[in-house]
Amino acid sequence: MRLSKLHVVTLRDDPADAEIPSHRLLARAGYIVKVASGLYTYGPLMWRTLRKVSAIVRSELDREGALELMMPILHPKELWTRSGRWDRYVAEGILFTLKDSKGGEFCLGPTHEEVITSYADQTVTSYKQLPINLYQIQDKFRDEVRPRYGLMRGREFIMMDAYSFDADEEGLDASYKAMDRAYRAAFSRCGLTFRSVQADAGAIGGAGSEEFMVIAEAGEDEILYCEESGYAANVEKATSIPAAAPDGGEPRELEKHSTPGVKSVAELEEFFHLPAAAMAKTVLYSATWPDREAVVAVLMRGDLDVNEVKLAGALDCLAVTLADEETIRRVTGAEVGFAGPIGLPEEVILLADKTLEGRTNLLTGCNETDFHCLNVNLGRDCPRPTFHDLRLARPGERSPDDAGELKQARGIEVGHIFKLGTKYSAAMDATFIAEDGKPRPFVMGCYGIGISRTAQAAVEQNHDEKGIIWPVPIAPFEAVVAIVDVKKSEQVEAGERAYQALLDAGIDVCLDDRRLRAGAKFKDLELLGFPVQFTAGRGAGEDRFEVTPRANGEREELPFDQAVARVIELVQAGRS
Repeated sequence: MRLSKLHVVTLRDDPADAEIPSHRLLARAGYIVKVASGLYTYGPLMWRTLRKVSAIVRSELDREGALELMMPILHPKELWTRSGRWDRYVAEGILFTLKDSKGGEFCLGPTHEEVITSYADQTVTSYKQLPINLYQIQDKFRDEVRPRYGLMRGREFIMMDAYSFDADEEGLDASYKAMDRAYRAAFSRCGLTFRSVQADAGAIGGAGSEEFMVIAEAGEDEILYCEESGYAANVEKATSIPAAAPDGGEPRELEKHSTPGVKSVAELEEFFHLPAAAMAKTVLYSATWPDREAVVAVLMRGDLDVNEVKLAGALDCLAVTLADEETIRRVTGAEVGFAGPIGLPEEVILLADKTLEGRTNLLTGCNETDFHCLNVNLGRDCPRPTFHDLRLARPGERSPDDAGELKQARGIEVGHIFKLGTKYSAAMDATFIAEDGKPRPFVMGCYGIGISRTAQAAVEQNHDEKGIIWPVPIAPFEAVVAIVDVKKSEQVEAGERAYQALLDAGIDVCLDDRRLRAGAKFKDLELLGFPVQFTAGRGAGEDRFEVTPRANGEREELPFDQAVARVIELVQAGRS
């Protein structure tokens, strides 16, 4: 491919809305062009990279026996109503919904559990047809409230989604492990540094869930990990061993204390001369289900914080939001800052974090303005709450296996695997005839890789102040032959010879024969990020050529044959 024939348009300045390096560089290099908020056109070079990422993912899935198909983007509401997800996705503002000319309701697919479950129900009748794993690579749509970071959080994106169907949990375990292998191989082949972490299943649901994170400072997700044990989890899912709390001793008589203007944990510590770990703060939430809403009171140790994802999971609700001041006053009868578990209305759901289970003589609010209660014992002075892990784990705490200290990193989620079990098949009455002759719901797994996200994550992890540094396996071109001055016949002849020699050697190479000044051409190539550069310049007439790896910029001056061989060597090393 000759760059003079390829539509390459680079920009001098960063786009105003680009907040992270990968977004700035992809836009400046012309790889992506914004159409509207969260919507991008992929330029010819970007499309080459996306095809390479797709090919790597496809080959690893095929290796594990998965079968490719293609499902519709447009989904009827009836399928999503059968699974029970329509209301949740509408409530969360995720779905693009529309009506056809006959008034039928549809959505643009953000994910395809409903469609694939319906397909399996119609085409798989017997256990003899199982296991089966089906996947597609297709556009997906999410109505992001705040699209940002280029391809990281867009409203249309390219995704691989796969779904396994097994007869039992043992089969699901095998399918899950196979996809785990495929993911690890695919991300390794893409040249990424990644970590797999335990994760919350979110709106998709299911039991086991694991995210694959590309480690990058600009990552939106926070992960906690332990180097000693290998434990790693998204902060939404992470657990830990917090610092010990003081022993409250034998239950004592309840005391009510006047605390005018004392609201925060820090103020209470000073007022009562008690550590925060001896307190139980009460945080009020509004929770939403498909058919109702309720106020939820969460008791949390004073020195710890509520993990709202864990809270929503414990309640099995659509969403939780902090209660507003009006709701707090109505429920507690007090101003904000004095909520407690004593005397709450019966309709308020009372939960507590497990760190409070068995604790005695706690300091809490009284549900009365300017008063707090000391020596509160749950189950004696208030209804006994249900205990769950509702706590936000933090760096510096011990890992759940007590092997070491949790550390923090930021990551970009590029893949996610779930054990769905029978969540969708049971809800949609999708069954097969088991070996005993009885109908059974499929045992399902769900697996997704963000193809376009993976490409941008690679840039976020591989760039410098000059531009992109593509990993060889997913670079739009593995190498470039740059002719410095296309008016000089010896440079053109040498460049053409090098280009053909590299093509003959199986290198995915382009020829930069554009009529640009040398400085502008080299800046362009640094921005575009092709892994290896062969330069035919002033030394061409004397059999001197430069070979430059983009990663380190260290130029080597070599005779023609050695220079070509060096490019081949560098590309082959990058492939592996």
